[in-house]
Amino acid sequence: MYFEPYLILASIGALLIGMSKGGLPMVSMMAVPLLSTVMSPVKAVVLLLPLFIISDFVGVWLYRRQFSAVNLKILIPASVLGVCIGWLTASMISDQTIKFMIGLMGLSFCLQTWLRRGQSEEPQPARKLKGYFWGSLAGFTSFISHAGGPPFQIYVLPQKLPKAQFAGTATILFACINLSKIVPYQNLSPYSQEDLMKAAALVPMAFLGTLIGAFLTRRINDAWFYKLVQTGLFVVSCKLIWDAARY
Repeated sequence: MYFEPYLILASIGALLIGMSKGGLPMVSMMAVPLLSTVMSPVKAVVLLLPLFIISDFVGVWLYRRQFSAVNLKILIPASVLGVCIGWLTASMISDQTIKFMIGLMGLSFCLQTWLRRGQSEEPQPARKLKGYFWGSLAGFTSFISHAGGPPFQIYVLPQKLPKAQFAGTATILFACINLSKIVPYQNLSPYSQEDLMKAAALVPMAFLGTLIGAFLTRRINDAWFYKLVQTGLFVVSCKLIWDAARY
C-alpha cells in the first residue's frame, strides 16, 4: 500500500525536477510537498537532492551558452553563503517559519507586479546589494526545503532578461547551490544505500523531465513564459503559506 503511492508521487516529483532544469524553474518546488504526503519532509528533501544534481548536469549542458554572467557573479557566492547559514541554523528554525516567510515574499512580489501592470517599466540592472540579499536567501531556503526559486525570481524577474538567459541563469545557479549542499546534507542526514537506490530508480524520469522542460521553454514566447513563471510563483507561494498555517 505504501510503495505504490510513493512510486507514483516520487516519479512525478522527479519529472517536475527535470522540467525545472530544462527551463521551467517554478515547477520543481512542488516536488517536496508531493513527497511529503507519504514521508517526512526532511527525508523527502534528502531523497530528492541526487535527482536535482543529476538533472543539473543536463540543464547546464542545455544552457551552457545562455546565461547572465553578471548575475551569476553576484548570486553564486551569495547563495553558497546562504547554504552555509542554513547548515549552521538547521536545528534552530522550523520548516513552517521558513515556508511562511518565503511564501509571503513571493505573494507580495506577484501582487505588486500585477497591481502595477500597465505602467511602463524599464528593465532593472543587476544590483549587487539586492543580489547578495536575495542570493543568500535563495541558498538558505534551498538548503531548508529546495525552495530557493522565489527569492531568485524576485531578484531576477524585474531585469526582464531574455527567456533563455533567465532559464540558463537559474539552471547554473541552482546547480552550484545543489553541489554545495552535498556535504552539509551528508553531515546532517547521511545517505544510506537504500536512499541512493531509490534516487537512482527515478533518474530516467528526471532526464525525461529535463528534455520536456527545454522543449516547452523554447516554444513558449517570452511574454507567456514570464506570465507562467509569475503564476507559478504565486501558486507556490500560496501553497507554502497554506502548508505553514496548517501546523
